[in-house]
Amino acid sequence: MNSTPPSPIRIGIAGSSWWVDSMSLPALQDHPLRRVTAIAGRDAPELAQRWHVDTTYPDWQALLESDAIDAAIIATRTIRISPLPVQRSRQDCTYSARNPSALTTARPQPWRNWLPPRAITLTPFTYHYMPAARYLKQLIDEGYLGRPFHLNLRYFTGFGLAGGYNWRFDRDLAGSGALGDIGSHFLFLATWFFGPIDAICAQLGRLVTRAPLTPAGQPYPQGDDNAMLMLKFASGAEGMIHASTLAYEPTPFGQIHELDFHGDDGALHCRIDWDAQQLIRGAKRGGPIEDLAIPEALWAGARRDTVHNTYRDVFRTQDTMARRWVTAIAHGEQVWPDFAAGATIQRLMDAAIRSHEERRWVETEEIVA
Repeated sequence: MNSTPPSPIRIGIAGSSWWVDSMSLPALQDHPLRRVTAIAGRDAPELAQRWHVDTTYPDWQALLESDAIDAAIIATRTIRISPLPVQRSRQDCTYSARNPSALTTARPQPWRNWLPPRAITLTPFTYHYMPAARYLKQLIDEGYLGRPFHLNLRYFTGFGLAGGYNWRFDRDLAGSGALGDIGSHFLFLATWFFGPIDAICAQLGRLVTRAPLTPAGQPYPQGDDNAMLMLKFASGAEGMIHASTLAYEPTPFGQIHELDFHGDDGALHCRIDWDAQQLIRGAKRGGPIEDLAIPEALWAGARRDTVHNTYRDVFRTQDTMARRWVTAIAHGEQVWPDFAAGATIQRLMDAAIRSHEERRWVETEEIVA
């Protein structure tokens, strides 16, 4: 007996940034179970015309109160997300939020208080969907390292080299700087690879002189442009994360990712140069290092000529992230990483900030919602 196919999910997008234009809208363009019905934000009219969206709103709150949507993607700056837990928000709506900083444990009304009980939520930690990351996870879970000892993850990019004012380093708008902007993604990867983190010791640097005032002439709290974290995992393993916005890298995308893992039976090394290299190498204890080809099943048809083409195909053609979230809503399924996963990473960032401020190791259990 044939079941009735799910009705298209009416999606509203709060935000009109480059992220929406390059990630959210292209990913959903040809999804058979979705219909983007509304966009809110400063550039919403332009995006609506380009992507054939019927309705625009000047702000996210009007969008969330609208009866024209069933689900909302929150892709605004952190400060614009933080008032979300208000009584007027749609209680029958389900959500995807781009930035875990919106879920900070310091907010007076945690996200759990305003979401409907069975809301299907997503926090889009992008990099764990990529084929190289998925193969590293597979190898670690299959015991390639033996007992994991330590990891070292490096995210180097250069957008912080310019001085002046940049909202990404304005803590009133962004919540933090390099820690939240790029470090949050590698904190997620660290927990995905090695499990829960019990304690953090952090150094959050401000190494480039920035404008003391906003474009409106107001002083603002400046965020870090370089984040260095030491980690203690519940398993007994240890780790380091270096997330820098001050690293000039002469690649088309201006960034590189390097990931190293060691255990009592082996080592894994990964380098993604955001040009053409997505390389994993490994060595079992006592043996030589060798290239480890990412299995065809993990590419799932994605192009591999450039990293950016892989990135485009993973998120625009495969059942990942926003596309998986829509599919899950249509079928009444939960999806991961959800808002709870985002809140876990926010708790780790809060611990890192406290560690930096108090110059000590901070146990994650000290951070209480």
